[in-house]
Amino acid sequence: MRLTKFTDYSLRVLMYAAMHEDRLVTIEETAEINAISRAHVKKVVMSLTRQGYLRGQRGRSGGFTLAMHPSQINLGKLIRQTEPDFRLVECLGPDNACALTPVCRLPRMMKRALAAFVAVFDAHTLADAITGKVTL
Repeated sequence: MRLTKFTDYSLRVLMYAAMHEDRLVTIEETAEINAISRAHVKKVVMSLTRQGYLRGQRGRSGGFTLAMHPSQINLGKLIRQTEPDFRLVECLGPDNACALTPVCRLPRMMKRALAAFVAVFDAHTLADAITGKVTL
């Protein structure tokens, strides 16, 4: 299982904001600390703000902060919201053209593996993922 860069970046943005709950964090510093383009961070921040994870403040001294305590952000829910789909193999999708599907048990195993993968994150919050602060 591999998460998309969007989910990876979403986790990083939220973790960095959680490490700096005492102030607004900027897109520029988040991009720099994570070596991610400013455009990618901006896209992620806008999405996380729409989903209610972040609260933004515009203007010269603007930035963003968490919209809730890190212990209220469930990682499993976040991953489900940021991943476009969990189709690990073709046969799990609606456009399945695999000739082996009628006699294959792999889809059931894949579904169980995916459920176990996400269940690990369901058991954790953003607070569980951080242990301190990282600064520039």
